[in-house]
Amino acid sequence: MAVLEHITSQEAMALENKYGAQNYHPLPVVLRKGEGVYVWDVDGNKYYDFLSAYSSVNQGHCHPKIVQALTNQAQSLTLTSRAFYNDMLGKYEKFATDYFGFDKLLPMNTGAEAVETALKVCRKWAYEVKGIETNKAQIIVCENNFHGRTTTIISFSNDPVARKNFGPYTDGFIKIEYDNLIALEDALAQNPSVAGFLVEPIQGEAGVYVPSDDYLAKAKELCETYNVLFIADEVQTGIARTGRLLATCGNCTCENKDCSGIPEVKPDILILGKALSGGVYPVSAVLANNDIMNVIRPGNHGSTFGGNPLAAAVAIAALKVIKDEKLTENAYNLGNLFRQELNKYIKTSKIVKLVRGKGLLNAIVINDHEDSDTAWKICLALRDKGLLAKPTHGNIIRFAPPLVMTEEQLLDCVSIIVKTLKAFE
Repeated sequence: MAVLEHITSQEAMALENKYGAQNYHPLPVVLRKGEGVYVWDVDGNKYYDFLSAYSSVNQGHCHPKIVQALTNQAQSLTLTSRAFYNDMLGKYEKFATDYFGFDKLLPMNTGAEAVETALKVCRKWAYEVKGIETNKAQIIVCENNFHGRTTTIISFSNDPVARKNFGPYTDGFIKIEYDNLIALEDALAQNPSVAGFLVEPIQGEAGVYVPSDDYLAKAKELCETYNVLFIADEVQTGIARTGRLLATCGNCTCENKDCSGIPEVKPDILILGKALSGGVYPVSAVLANNDIMNVIRPGNHGSTFGGNPLAAAVAIAALKVIKDEKLTENAYNLGNLFRQELNKYIKTSKIVKLVRGKGLLNAIVINDHEDSDTAWKICLALRDKGLLAKPTHGNIIRFAPPLVMTEEQLLDCVSIIVKTLKAFE
């Protein structure tokens, strides 16, 4: 079979099943084209994308300005490694640090790489600045977190599927309950070797769990009291997804100054990925100020592809689109509308417990236990009606469309979702 030959859905799925490692359980739909909020399968069927590649495609599929930046740069220079300077990386670093309000950026490729980078920066700061005894630094994390699937990261995960049979695990982490300030203060007070607190502003993979409005701000205050770095993993929640530029929003630039009801927090270390490229190319980054980032010296950390000129050009374009098209404000307004309309249905629903989220990162909880396949069946029914979503943790369905969606499109999607859910009542 020629590589570029048109194949059917069944042929495409059979190829993956035969030749690919079975590390995902995709919804049975084979996509070949995307534009804006829509994707098309190999048979030409059109769907609303309500997952956005786990919030990577905030700017919409194949945004022309981002694709143009990619193609223009690809014709000039794609990769040098960091053995040499290139003419794009410095421009990107200045643009992004100004954009988010930090002194320095350390470029990487994937979200998990960026998390690993942040952990290393935090530990090195702990030994060289805070004065923690070598190899004794602890980092506090939250239960039900999702920060990736590297060996270190799964060591502090409590997802049995991600952890089982991948040990031995990495030490140096303390797990506490999410959205529990008492547990955080206890862990800080009882462990003088704590270097950092790694947290998702909203736990996405766990089912879009939104913490109390004052949780992040008070957690940051506790970190300051105990001289501990507050590390925000905004790989999924960042870049306008929650109706703010960042869910922590230490440098909120949108017009809705009280846009999500959460006080502004400036992380000591900020982790970004996914929508940093608009889904066009793998780009991630760790940002911090000089007093933290200056512990990293030549040879301490790196990546052959991290900071390549192609990534730099794409990231600049992707971030410009967010501001130029006011996607932060759009996410805020459409998110409020989405939850408002879903709640009208939920008031009388027997199948859905609740809808929760911020901006256009939302989830519904199906009135069923986690081991049930009801949410999966609902997603199959949504697919048949032209909308793609995916369950998480069994009975939760995450809804995260591209931020370029219009109000008319959103209301059409709400209609599809409600009609589908009613069929399961």
